[in-house]
Amino acid sequence: MLLRSILAAVALACAALAHAQTAQEPFGSLGDAWATKAQWNAPEPWRTDHWYFQTAVYTWHFHPDDKHKQSVALDTTYLFDERWLEGQWFVGLGLFTNSFGQFSQYLYGGLKWRPIAEHQPFYVKLSAGVLHGYSGEYQDKIPFNSSGFAPAIVPSVGYCWVRYCTEAVVLGGNAMMFMIGMTMP
Repeated sequence: MLLRSILAAVALACAALAHAQTAQEPFGSLGDAWATKAQWNAPEPWRTDHWYFQTAVYTWHFHPDDKHKQSVALDTTYLFDERWLEGQWFVGLGLFTNSFGQFSQYLYGGLKWRPIAEHQPFYVKLSAGVLHGYSGEYQDKIPFNSSGFAPAIVPSVGYCWVRYCTEAVVLGGNAMMFMIGMTMP
């Protein structure tokens, strides 16, 4: 319940900030670090350094089980304006309740590609990192989890509308998580 309250507060804060940034004036009271409206609405905001925050909307389990629960997630990613292997690289931290209701964490890095040049809002993303939080009777639900920490590779696809994005995240052969998020300058 506490995690849901925190996620709701973060979502409300992001919505308030997004609403405040639609004003015609620069962000004055927020400081010089924030952009003006013209910079905020740049046609390709994904090509600069920026933060990206997202939350889970729904988790679809491929093989439903009575023990499965909907995941609650808050994911924070920082995307760099640098390329490697033709992709934009990023780092992030995901805090979530796993399919069995256990608080879990995913610390990762990865690459984001925009494979269709004439359709830049579409992207493909691949992250790799360390997963923690599957314990007790659910410890064997993820591979290589002998010490409580396990390696993970997570592919996803998404689509952005200026600063708002939706994403489908593949969670191994077990589930797909649907997320919504927004970029921050």
